[in-house]
Amino acid sequence: MEGGWPLRGGFLLCLTVSLLLQGRANAFTINCSGFDQYGVNPAVLQAIFDQKDFRPFINYSIPTRVNISFTLSAILEVNVQLQLLTSFLWVKMIWNNPFISWNPKECGNINKFAVTAENLWLPDIFIVESTDVDQIPEGLSAYMTHEGDIVYNKPARITSVCSLDIFYFPFDQQNCTLTFSSFIYTAETMSLGMDREVWEIVDTSRDIVFRQGEWELLGISKATLKTFVGSRLFDRIAFFLAIRRRPSLYVINLLVPSSFLIAIDALSFYLPAENENRAPFKITLLLGYNVFLLRMSDLLPASGTPLISVYFALCLSLMVVSLLETIFITHLLHLATTQPPPMPRWLHSLLLYCTGSRRCYPTAHQKENKGLGLTPSHLPGLKEPGELVGKEPGPREAKRNGGSELTRAQLTDLWMEFGCRMDTFLFRLYLLFLASSVITVIVLWNT
Repeated sequence: MEGGWPLRGGFLLCLTVSLLLQGRANAFTINCSGFDQYGVNPAVLQAIFDQKDFRPFINYSIPTRVNISFTLSAILEVNVQLQLLTSFLWVKMIWNNPFISWNPKECGNINKFAVTAENLWLPDIFIVESTDVDQIPEGLSAYMTHEGDIVYNKPARITSVCSLDIFYFPFDQQNCTLTFSSFIYTAETMSLGMDREVWEIVDTSRDIVFRQGEWELLGISKATLKTFVGSRLFDRIAFFLAIRRRPSLYVINLLVPSSFLIAIDALSFYLPAENENRAPFKITLLLGYNVFLLRMSDLLPASGTPLISVYFALCLSLMVVSLLETIFITHLLHLATTQPPPMPRWLHSLLLYCTGSRRCYPTAHQKENKGLGLTPSHLPGLKEPGELVGKEPGPREAKRNGGSELTRAQLTDLWMEFGCRMDTFLFRLYLLFLASSVITVIVLWNT
């Protein structure tokens, strides 16, 4: 019996582990008996565990190489106000302990076994952009291979600083950096490398991130850096993460309802301007749009001015302008039918130039004879409005209309035509705004 372990079939093999510390070579004989049946006796590795506070090296001038890779499991939060990215990573580190080696054939074909990580020397790798202390769960283990390679996997919830640009929200794409570096060991004592190729990290991470969350991973690139901190040179690896927000939630809950309300407001121009229900209808739409913005404010970024906020401001402005225009036209038509005010010459000329022979409203004479089915050509002595405009009124008519050269009927027709043209202009402005909004959404979504 040795170390409390039974000898089976006279099989007794020895493993030699050389510990060269401070230029000296110390040999430890480890009993491999029963490795394949009873596992590894911790006592035989105690000599290695006792050196966990020191970097394992044979030659001090040769730096310990630590190969790093990670898997991005989730993008938990993107805080625009604080400019922070919170992500969950599985970090993998591999390095070699030159004092550990054994022959698997002499140890029951055991190639590797797990050891509690707290019993081994661990490289002090951290993420430079991190704003939180790395809290590692207790009881993690690391694999130790027969060639001395230590494979250590740890989960990490990382809250890192990231420069976020939300102008194109919810079609925004963000680029964040995760830089791995040692806190104590300089480039002379520790070098960093890659455990896997970048495309392998991307494929593994994309498959996991794609199935969950608001963000999707577009790609990852890397750069190897040599950075001076004061007079000390550190070896670093920077990974650049490109992520994009999934806009479906915001398109359905923000853009589509807003577009519907704007489209209904545009269709309200088909209501006659003299209709007394047109202004209350627009007021109801305006109040409904404000309630919509208040309820959906939680979906918008807490800071910054994204493009979608500009869109909402333009929608609200159009609805307010439309309501004011309706009030103005209603008041104008009321005056035109009671005591039409004189029309400025420049407005009269502009109106004649823009309208030509096209008219939105029937003239006063056409309204009176509409029920009879008569046109101006059927009525004796009645001329077209264009001819009436050019007709010189008598002194008594001019005096009655405040010195204007137009009769009262002509002024009424012109003011009604002016109101119609304002409606037409604003309606076309609505159509142009809706078309440009749809095109912008399509372009941003596809790019």
